[in-house]
Amino acid sequence: MNTIDYSETNIGIDTSLSALDVYVRPGGQFQSFQNTPDGVRSAIRFIQPFKPARVSIEATGRLEMGFFCAADKAGFPVCVCNPVQVRQFAKATGRMAKTDKLDAKDIAHFGETLKPGLTRLKPENIHHISNLLAIRGQCLEMSTMQKNRLQRMHRSVHTPIRNALKSIQKEVGAIDRQLTKLIAEIPQWQARVDQLTSAKGVGKVLAHTLISKLPELGHLNRKQIAALVGIAPMNRDSGSFEGKRYIRGGRHKVQRVLFVSMMSAIQCHPKLKPMYQRLVTAGKPKKQTIVACMRKQLIILNTMIKNGTMWYENMTRILDFEP
Repeated sequence: MNTIDYSETNIGIDTSLSALDVYVRPGGQFQSFQNTPDGVRSAIRFIQPFKPARVSIEATGRLEMGFFCAADKAGFPVCVCNPVQVRQFAKATGRMAKTDKLDAKDIAHFGETLKPGLTRLKPENIHHISNLLAIRGQCLEMSTMQKNRLQRMHRSVHTPIRNALKSIQKEVGAIDRQLTKLIAEIPQWQARVDQLTSAKGVGKVLAHTLISKLPELGHLNRKQIAALVGIAPMNRDSGSFEGKRYIRGGRHKVQRVLFVSMMSAIQCHPKLKPMYQRLVTAGKPKKQTIVACMRKQLIILNTMIKNGTMWYENMTRILDFEP
């Protein structure tokens, strides 16, 4: 069993899209910095005099990577922690409240008590994963274009189109295998993928996309995350006129993958399937109903990441929420 050395300094860092909240244990110093290159450099300068035994930061998928690379370069002993384990640790110590300062304090306490192993990530691997996801998305766009041509164009050119589709599908398969291998080499990212794929209707493609394209997941409330992705209904009212609600903008790549995932989920998901059927029976347009199911799925995943929990059948408070 690990023993706590109260003479050593442990740093805990809570990460968000805009901020790095740094807590020093046992001294109790706390300071916030912008999650920008300049802010990261300021955080490094703030931490250096403490000569920490461990700098612990939660894995978010991407938000922590700017600081991690700079801290690794500065020679800090960095541990990228599994957020589920940190949250469970906080609850075990009786901590139920969540603020940026309390989260940073809990992360420092987690590092001090459990002394998790230091993280050895190669920055080039991080960029490689990001690039592979971008190329995969481009391959899927090319595949959609070829499928559309197959429907529109004369049979005389179907053979080369099908050959192109087979080549694209083969390349996507190779990329998926590379992604699985690379993410498996990063325990913290693998834990995040496992957490997301524990939810019904979420596969590796959606999990990888959320990690890469939506690092804010778990850091915003349900309305903010839905608006960020672009699947929150917007009002279009003026005076006594009430226009139809609509969606616009947002993260289009996340929208597309969520949509494809939802086409499968509404066939078998224990909550989304009856929700879809109920709304369609009530006369709602099918596309609007699918977007409502996408929003509900995103809210579920956002809450899972925020609370550090896996999906379970009786998530009634979340699953029974009507978007």
